[in-house]
Amino acid sequence: MKGWLLPILLICILFTACVKTQGPLEAYKAQAAIDDKIVAQYIAAHNLTGVKKVSDTCGVRYIVLDPGTGTDIFTSSTQITVGDTCRLLTTGDTVSKTNQFHPSYVMGQVLLGWQLAIPNIKRGGRIRMLLPSRYAYGPSSQQNIPQNAVLDFTVQLYDIMN
Repeated sequence: MKGWLLPILLICILFTACVKTQGPLEAYKAQAAIDDKIVAQYIAAHNLTGVKKVSDTCGVRYIVLDPGTGTDIFTSSTQITVGDTCRLLTTGDTVSKTNQFHPSYVMGQVLLGWQLAIPNIKRGGRIRMLLPSRYAYGPSSQQNIPQNAVLDFTVQLYDIMN
């Protein structure tokens, strides 16, 4: 009986070694599918109207609340001054809010979802953005924001400087 134990153990090890693990691309695609479903269900459940996609291949959705005015052009070096509120889309919990503080950012250094959606408004405009995790912080958790969080931002664009 003891002679069979070692071969059985080796077979188990070989089968375990053959189990395919999920690579980074597969994990990215799986999370993208989860995020996109969450966003679509949220839009439907809350009867949101005026929701637009940045593009057919992009998961970022936005609603222009106020288009603002001006003819400014956005580049990666454009500096924007904003006020914003960030909520977790799944719970509605507010995780950050600028209140009276209006920070300035360089467009090329903000979240990818912001880079894609904010150019749809002008100075003085307001936009609501529904960002799948891949266009926000992805698998990295932040203060008050868990990994793979789908985020709901409302941004007031106070100033644009090129």
